[in-house]
This record gives sequence, structure tokens and C-alpha cells, in this order.
Amino acid sequence: MLPLSSENSRNSDALRFHLFAPVRYFFSREKRLYQAIKNILGFYPRNIFLYRLAFLHKSAGEESLRGIKINNERLEFLGDAILDAITADYLFKTFPTKDEGFLTEMRSKIVSRVQLNKLSQKLGLEKLIRLDSNSSNIYRSFQGDAFEALIGAMYLDRGYRFTRHILLERIIKHYFDINELVNQEWNFKSRMIEWAQKEKKQLTFSVIEETGSGYKKQYIIEILVDNIPLSRGQDFSIKGAEQNAAEKAWNELETKNAHDHQSTRK
Repeated sequence: MLPLSSENSRNSDALRFHLFAPVRYFFSREKRLYQAIKNILGFYPRNIFLYRLAFLHKSAGEESLRGIKINNERLEFLGDAILDAITADYLFKTFPTKDEGFLTEMRSKIVSRVQLNKLSQKLGLEKLIRLDSNSSNIYRSFQGDAFEALIGAMYLDRGYRFTRHILLERIIKHYFDINELVNQEWNFKSRMIEWAQKEKKQLTFSVIEETGSGYKKQYIIEILVDNIPLSRGQDFSIKGAEQNAAEKAWNELETKNAHDHQSTRK
């Protein structure tokens, strides 16, 4: 029998891994996590520890054998960089004639903290995240942070090309309508500030209420123009609530302007 070449050996190992993976994972202590990753991203992990770590919030951090507290923050740092690079590369090739300002804004529309929190909820990552709900170290962005940590884990487990393929085919192209994002207004707060300066109006963003507690805490923001309430917005972060309120306020102004325009024509 002829010895296998190194390439054939690698292919044989990969095939054996693929064929026996479901059986192997079924008997694992982490079979719930194995199956969750398969359902969300379409593959079984090789190094399950990386994914377990990706969903370990610092409020529930564990001590390693060396007495070091471990959590998902390092993976989050890595995943953030990988996500930015893959998204930038995708947009650069998708829009070959657009300038840097357009590409930067489009990237923000995809990888902003608000968007990643929403994406994490759609993927069901909240059910996998381990945290101490009584801790004061939980921020509204913990779901988006976990998504970035997941990208970092996948990169270490499978490499850049594999991560790029999964991120583009199963996440970006599936959960984001790029053509819709092009036409979508993004920073309504900036628009409201510019409008107020142009019209010489006093614009105020005020936190009027906080609901829930722990990681379920939400903020309600009210926008006032010359001390007159115009709109309200609610979100898990103050910044997100401000954007929601600003979007409603901007739509109110556009509706009013359209109505005034019709009235003058009559």
C-alpha cells in the first residue's frame, strides 16, 4: 500500500472530521453549543473552547489554572478588527466608483454597535451568552460585543478565508439589504442638530425615563425644540434612543414641511 501524500493526508483528515463530527458532538458536554453554532453559522466548531469563551461575559468570567480571569473581551477585540477588514473589503469591491466618505458611512451602517446588537438578537446569541445579571459591569452593547467575539473565535478556529466566506454569505448578504442601506438615512441626530443651527432653534435631548434593570435596562429620550416636546425614542443605549427619537423628529419635520408647501401652493 502506497503512503499517503501530505495533501491527501490532510484531505483524508478533513473528510473524517466532517463525517464523524455530528456523532462526536452528540456525546460532547458542549453539544448544545456545538449545535447552536451549526444552526447559526452552518458548521461544527473544531475548537469548542473558543466559542465557549466568545459567549463568556466578563461579569461571569472564569479563572484559569494560572489564576487569570478569562472572558470574551480579547476575542471581541480581535473580532472587531476582522469584521471591519472583511466589511471594508466587501464594500470596496462592491462599490468601485464610490469615495472614502461613502464607504466609511456604509461600513458604519453595517458594523455600528446598534446594528450589531440587533443582528445578535436576530441570530439568537442572547441565549448563549453567560453573564451575571446582577453585575453592574453589563452594558447595553453586550450582545454586539458577543457577536464580535464570535467572529474572533471563528477566525482562530478556521482562518480568515473561511471566516470571510461565512460572514459574507450567511450574515451580511442574508441580514443586510445593501441597496436599501445605500438610500437609508443614518445619522438623524446630526441632521437635527444641523437643522436647529440653521433655523436658530434650541434643540435638547433629555433622558426622561429608564425602564427595566440590569442588562434589560432601556432609556427613553425626549427631543424638545425651543422647550416644546417633539418626539421620543427608546433603546438599550442612550445613543440608540437619541437616534430613534431624532429619526421620528426628522420625519415629523419633513411631514410638516410637505404640508406647509402644499398649503402655500393653494
